Amino acid sequence: MLGFFERLVNPYVDYQETDTPPTKLWPFMREYARPFAKVFWVTAIVSVIVAAVEVGLIWYMGRVVDLLTGLSPEEIRANYVTEFILVALFVLFLRPLIQVVDVALLNQTILPNFGTLIRWRAHKHVLRQSIGWFENDFAGRIANRIMQTPPAAGEAAFQVFDAMTFAVAYLVGAAVLLMGSDPRLVLPLIAWFGLYVLLVRWTMKRVGPASKAASDARSTVTGRVVDSYTNIHSVKLFAHDDTEIKWAGEAIEKTRKTFQAEMRIFTKMDVMLVTLNGFLIVGVVGWGIWLWMLGSASVGVVAAASALCLRLNAMTGWIMWALSSFFRNLGVISEGMETIAQPVTLVDAPDAKSLDFREGKIEMQGVVHRYGRDTGGIDGVDLRVEPGQKIGLVGRSGAGKTTLVKLLLRFYDIEGGTILVDDQDISRVTQNSLRRQIGMVQQDSSLLHRSVRENLLYGRPDATEEEMIAAAKQAEAHDFILDLEDPEGRRGYDAEVGERGVKLSGGQRQRVALARVILKDAPILLLDEATSALDSEVEAAIQDTLYDMMEGKTVLAIAHRLSTIAKMDRIIVLDQGLIVEDGNHAELLAKGGIYAGFWARQSGGFIGGDEVNEHG
Repeated sequence: MLGFFERLVNPYVDYQETDTPPTKLWPFMREYARPFAKVFWVTAIVSVIVAAVEVGLIWYMGRVVDLLTGLSPEEIRANYVTEFILVALFVLFLRPLIQVVDVALLNQTILPNFGTLIRWRAHKHVLRQSIGWFENDFAGRIANRIMQTPPAAGEAAFQVFDAMTFAVAYLVGAAVLLMGSDPRLVLPLIAWFGLYVLLVRWTMKRVGPASKAASDARSTVTGRVVDSYTNIHSVKLFAHDDTEIKWAGEAIEKTRKTFQAEMRIFTKMDVMLVTLNGFLIVGVVGWGIWLWMLGSASVGVVAAASALCLRLNAMTGWIMWALSSFFRNLGVISEGMETIAQPVTLVDAPDAKSLDFREGKIEMQGVVHRYGRDTGGIDGVDLRVEPGQKIGLVGRSGAGKTTLVKLLLRFYDIEGGTILVDDQDISRVTQNSLRRQIGMVQQDSSLLHRSVRENLLYGRPDATEEEMIAAAKQAEAHDFILDLEDPEGRRGYDAEVGERGVKLSGGQRQRVALARVILKDAPILLLDEATSALDSEVEAAIQDTLYDMMEGKTVLAIAHRLSTIAKMDRIIVLDQGLIVEDGNHAELLAKGGIYAGFWARQSGGFIGGDEVNEHG
C-alpha cells in the first residue's frame, strides 16, 4: 500500500526549463510545487478530518462523563451500549485508516518526492551555468546549497500539513465545541488566540532572517572546508595547516554566533508561550468551573473543556516549534535560492540550431573579450583557420591564448565581434552541438572521481571496449592502467582515480585525458599545453600520437615549448590580446620578431614572460 503513495508523484516528471527562475520565495516554491498541487489539496483535507476527529473524541469524552454521572448503569446498558460499540469500532478501525492516509501522504508522497524534485531540477539548472559562473563561487558552497535546500523545502511543506492545517482545524473545532457547551467559554479562547497570534508574529519576524544568516554561515563553512580539502596538496606542501584551521575557524565561529542568535529567539518564545498557556488553562477551565458552580455547565462540559485546554497547551508548543521550523526552513530556502535561482546568462539563442559541421573552417572577426574589465583579454582579433589547418598559438602568459580557445568553445560570450565555424555564428547554434565537434586536452586535465573506464568513455559513451583500449594504447596509457588498483581492490580499467584524478600522477592523468580525446575523435582539436605534464621520454613517445590525432582535423595548439608546434602549418603570436605575428616556423624566424626572440632564448626550454594573467 505504501508503494501506491510513493508513486503518486513522479519527481522526475518533464517540465519546461527556464533560464530565469523566480527570484522571490513564494513564486519559487509555487513553481516547484506544481506537480504536487492535487496531493497538497488532498493532504490538507485529510489533515482537517484528522483534527476534527481529535476534537470530536474530546467532545465525546465529555458526553460520556455526563452520561455516567447522570444515569444509572441499567439505563446505560439499556440505551447506550450500541452507541459505545459503534464509537469503539470507529476508534479501533476507521480512525487508524484516516491516520494512515494522512501520514502516508506526508511521509511517502510529499517528504521524499518534493525534496527529490527540487534537488533534481536545481542540479540541472546549476549544470547549465557557464564556466565563469562556477569560477566565481566555492564548489563546496554551491553543492551545500543544492543539498540543504531540498530537505528544507520538504520540511516546510510537511509542517504546513502536519501542523498548521491541523492546528487551524483543531482551533476552529475547539471553538465550536466550547460554544456548543456554553458560548461564554469561547471568550478566554479568543483572548488567548489573539495573544498567541501576536507571539507568532513576533517570533516569525525574527526567525526567518536569523535562519537565513545561520544557513549562509553554514554554507560558508562548507565552502572553506571543501576548498582546503580539494587543495590539500598545496596545504601540505606549504605547511599551512594552521592557516587553513584559522580560515575555517573564522567561519565556524561566525556560524556559532548566528546560531546562538537564532536560539535566543526560541528561548524567549518558550518563556512567553508557557505564560500564555497558563492564561488559557486558568481562563477556560476556571471559567468552566465557575459556570458549573452557577449550574450553567455540566461536569462533562468542564471535563471536555479541561481536556481541550490541556491538549491545546501541549499542542501550542508543538505548533510554535512547527511554525519556527517552517520559517527556519524558508530561511534556508532563501539562502539556497542565491544559487539555485540565479539566471543562466550564457544561453542558446531562442532559434538556435545544431551546428551543421562540414569542413572545420574557423573564422574570428574583430573578437573582443576583456572579462568585463577595461583592459586585458582579447582586443580585436581577426583570424581565419582553413579546414584541416594546424595552428600553433604562442605568447607570453596573459597574452590571451587560453581566452581565445575558451571563446571558441563558447565558455564565455564574446563582448564584441563574431566567431564562425563553417560560416555559422557559434552564438546562433546550440552549445552542446558546438562542443561535440571539439576535442580539447588542457594543461591540467582533471578527471572525474570514477573508474578509469568511465573517464575514458566520457569522450564517447557508445564506444566499444576494443575502441577504448585502442585509444588508451595510442596515448601510451594502457600499460600503467593495467597496474592500477584502488583501496577497494578494483583493478585496471575498473580502478577509481580519486577526486580530480589525484590517485594518478600528473603524467598519468594527462595520458588518460589524451586517450579520452582520442576516443572522442572530434574534427576540431584544441591542445592547451597538452604535453606539459609529461616527462621528456613519454612526451617523445606520444608526439607521433599527437600528430596522428591531428591528421584530417582543424587544430589550435597552445604551447610554451616551441618544439612541439614548430611543424605546424601556421604559428600565431599573441601579445596583449592582439595577433602580432602570423606565419610558419621558418617565416617567423626569418622575420626576427617576437617569435624569433622566443626561439633564440628557449633552446628547448619554455617561453619566458613577465605578464601573468589568470585567464592566460
